[in-house]
Amino acid sequence: MSRVALISGTTGQDGSYLAEFLLDKGYTVHGIKRRSSSFNTERIDGVDVHPRSGDARLFLHYSDLSDPASLTSLIRDIRPDEIYNLGAQSHVRVSFDIPGYTADVTGLGALRMLEAARAADIGCRFYQASSSEMFGSTPPPQREETPFHPRSPYACAKVYAFWSAVNYRESWDMFCVNGILFNHESPRRGENFVTRKITRAVARIEAGIQDKLYLGNLDAVRDWGYAPEYVEAMWLALQQDTPQDYVVATGEGHSVREFVEAAFDRVGLDWQRYVEIDPAYFRPAEVDALIGDFSKARRHLGWAPKTLFGDLVRVMVDADRQLLEDERMGRLVRVDR
Repeated sequence: MSRVALISGTTGQDGSYLAEFLLDKGYTVHGIKRRSSSFNTERIDGVDVHPRSGDARLFLHYSDLSDPASLTSLIRDIRPDEIYNLGAQSHVRVSFDIPGYTADVTGLGALRMLEAARAADIGCRFYQASSSEMFGSTPPPQREETPFHPRSPYACAKVYAFWSAVNYRESWDMFCVNGILFNHESPRRGENFVTRKITRAVARIEAGIQDKLYLGNLDAVRDWGYAPEYVEAMWLALQQDTPQDYVVATGEGHSVREFVEAAFDRVGLDWQRYVEIDPAYFRPAEVDALIGDFSKARRHLGWAPKTLFGDLVRVMVDADRQLLEDERMGRLVRVDR
């Protein structure tokens, strides 16, 4: 019998890469998707085998982190060996506009998932997707022992979810792990996140179909890694003998300005001709610098990043250039399921 995993946030960047990773490991994967009036599964279209096929090992279920009854029923029916709670309202700037929803889904959603797993009493292992944003204004480098100082509703909700996982580990002897992941990007990153917004704009500006790129704080420093590598760290954390919490990062810090410059350099353009600052993109409370110390993950998990800043920017820019070319040539075809 193959091992069974349940992923919330399956249709997001991390969820889609994790689903592919686990399927390659021989898992049967069940994913949670929210009801939407538009298609939202494009990131996993390449691996989503129709459940009527005898070869299917990926199954999607309608549920929601705001609906505890559906979570409880799903976990009891599936009886997963591992649960990966990746679902969240994950956009930091947007969390200032919808703080209540962010707290409910990102914070209380984790608690609901933990309680559903506890009530099912199946001895599964639980991964909680924590965030470097929890460190907020605490100076880098940030590691597992670094105090949290959240600077957004999203970060506050993630702190609540982090301590909920610790509490269930200590109170109910559940195998709960927090992965404190620093920024991790890829061509599957949402288009309203700053890295993907930049690389998509670079491709469109090069093609002559966009004139300007509007951004906020160019001086914010982040530790940017490659998302497909980070999902391996999630899995490794659940394979250990004892549950612990891990920082996953590259140890390098680069500003948004550096990302912009590298992205435009990839296509031979001067970024200063095309980038303008829009105050609407500034956060009410800024986080100046997040740079992670992944020494514990390297010691305990044998994990280290392979794709660093320059290669990450190149991969994302090239992917958006190719995507734009495919769209213009009519090579993108959706298969509805």
